[in-house]
Amino acid sequence: MPRPRVHDLDQLLDVAERIVVDDGPERLTVRRLSAAGGVPNGALYHAFGSLAALRGRMWLRAATEFLDLQVALIDEALGTSPALEGAVNAVVVAADAPAALADRRPAAARMLMTVRREQLLGPELPEELADSLLGLDRRLVTEVLRRLSAAMWGRQDGPSVEVITTCVVDLPTALLRRPLREVDADGAGRIPADARERLAAAVRAVLDREPPSR
Repeated sequence: MPRPRVHDLDQLLDVAERIVVDDGPERLTVRRLSAAGGVPNGALYHAFGSLAALRGRMWLRAATEFLDLQVALIDEALGTSPALEGAVNAVVVAADAPAALADRRPAAARMLMTVRREQLLGPELPEELADSLLGLDRRLVTEVLRRLSAAMWGRQDGPSVEVITTCVVDLPTALLRRPLREVDADGAGRIPADARERLAAAVRAVLDREPPSR
């Protein structure tokens, strides 16, 4: 049975994302994806190896795209404004990255923000995919959290990184998760501008306080 081409694999992962966000992660099965994607079960197993690997590839693709976008937004903000202003703007755009991803790939943004990773990925995840996900977690710490902490306060210690984590992880989760649930997986609807403005205001309010004590 012929292996699907690379671009066909991306289309299948798109379909898988829509199943997850529209029907729930437990509904993503090989049989369901086969029917929705118009590809035989055997071709899916041939392409991905297992359902666990398929789920891992789907999550890894979305998480990599998100982190690449977040880092690019930070790069732009730090390079276009004076030091402190640029640092604050960089934290704001990093927090807004889920909404920016939703403008491009709403299903991916919804999945990352509304589905817990452990709902999709279990102990059957192939080792190479687990290693890739661990690498992404390390990139998040070094290229986003520690970098923004250094830009804001010239520090990368635990208390300062924790404040950045509040800004770019906790606040977006709290303020964007509900609007994201209302964004159609095919892009109908967008996160309201006022939700993004409230997030930016909340981030700026946190950063307006004195730097955290060491």
